[in-house]
Amino acid sequence: MSLPRRPPVLLAAPLLVLALLLTGCSSDAAPEENPVGVPGQGAAGPQSDAASALRASPAPTPTPSPAEIPDLGPETLAQIPAEARQAFVVTGEEADSYRSSAVLYSRADPAQGWEPVAGPWPAHNGMEGWTDHHVAGDRRSPTGVYTLTDAGGRLPDPGALLPYDEHPRFAVDGEGFFGEPLEGSFDYVVAINYNRTEGVSPLDRTRPLGLERGGGIWIHVDHGGPTQGCVSIPEELMEELLRTLDPAMNPVIVMGDGETLGR
Repeated sequence: MSLPRRPPVLLAAPLLVLALLLTGCSSDAAPEENPVGVPGQGAAGPQSDAASALRASPAPTPTPSPAEIPDLGPETLAQIPAEARQAFVVTGEEADSYRSSAVLYSRADPAQGWEPVAGPWPAHNGMEGWTDHHVAGDRRSPTGVYTLTDAGGRLPDPGALLPYDEHPRFAVDGEGFFGEPLEGSFDYVVAINYNRTEGVSPLDRTRPLGLERGGGIWIHVDHGGPTQGCVSIPEELMEELLRTLDPAMNPVIVMGDGETLGR
């Protein structure tokens, strides 16, 4: 008589149990969640990799503000036209002083703001200093911000970018306040657009504000002393200025004593 065969599943069950005992859980299996409160386990804390990654992330670098012209206050800065990208800043030592210094600034890249490109240069202004309300004969230079659009002189054009009027009427003689000779003072000039019409020769005598408010306020060649109301710088620097002021950059002059410009 033959013995009945046992079903294979009954033999496989003990083998499966033995295999589990020998090998453990598969390395590919998902780990069981840690129960809350078990020491060494639980939610990510301050020392976790996630927290460390957040802590290590650098803070965003703030975008720097465009550089402003030093020592100019908000009132003066507000007078500079938005389209101006060259500013010739003439700063007087005192309200009643005729001595100044001049620096040319440019903002070729508006995102970077203003940067000095020439100067400081020695300069003279009106004999009696500065005024917020210039009138004819007060021997003071008008404070403020004025456009620069026209140039000229007795000598031939040295390479000016502004329109240049060469004319013998720019010849001058006589003596300054301290007896210094004035000859050659108007060899090169740049008209300051105070009480004048833009786009014409500096010799034009049109006075939109009236004759009593003066006019003929120029940047011109220094003669070694104070002026009637103009700004003067040495001849070689006048040539450099004429070759640098660019109508495409809408140049302006910012002029006054330090205290006034700081308002």
